[in-house]
Amino acid sequence: MTSAVRLIRSSALSDVAQYAYAATAQAGARLIFLAGACPLEDDGSTAAVGDYAGQAARCIETLTLALGAAGATLEDVISTRVLAASSRQSDLVAAWEVVRDAFGEHDVPSTLLGVTVLGYADQLVEIEAVAAVVD
Repeated sequence: MTSAVRLIRSSALSDVAQYAYAATAQAGARLIFLAGACPLEDDGSTAAVGDYAGQAARCIETLTLALGAAGATLEDVISTRVLAASSRQSDLVAAWEVVRDAFGEHDVPSTLLGVTVLGYADQLVEIEAVAAVVD
């Protein structure tokens, strides 16, 4: 199946970023707006307390399950926003590296933000995404 998502790159922009700068969805694609994927265990407790990379990995698992329920995969994602509760760049990078590895060659436009606090006890990471599929 051909992806509805096309990643856009430009030689006029820095190649330092580890993601495409823009993406489009083909005409007729169904957009899927996902709530922030949180690092929660099945019992509602927070996974990987104190571990940015561990929480990012759990968020990716949650995101993948939510995408599957909507008929999509990580390759259908058109953009992400990664939130990390920290003012330390190293904490943000720890979360980002897990997200980047999970997406591999499908390096969608992404925003990485340090925030003051997230919604669950001991939560350090949350990942929002938008996906596009053709049914």
